[in-house]
Amino acid sequence: MLSLSSHDLVEEFPGQAEAIRNLAASDLHFSATIAAYAEVNSEVLRIENEMEAASDEHLETLKKKRLKHLDEIHERLLRSRHTGA
Repeated sequence: MLSLSSHDLVEEFPGQAEAIRNLAASDLHFSATIAAYAEVNSEVLRIENEMEAASDEHLETLKKKRLKHLDEIHERLLRSRHTGA
């Protein structure tokens, strides 16, 4: 199954590229969350593009992890917008 989206953070959060860069530079936890998201996302894309084999259950687990990271990133972006930090 060919993936239609790369799920890059700038694609997931349009207009937030600068905020993402700023938070990544100033917040170690946020930076680690971005790195974890990128790692899981890469694995999902490799499986979806049939570059790597995996069970359906494993792929679903990875997709849930990816969503968890996206939720954390989204929450942090919202907090920074409301607090300015």
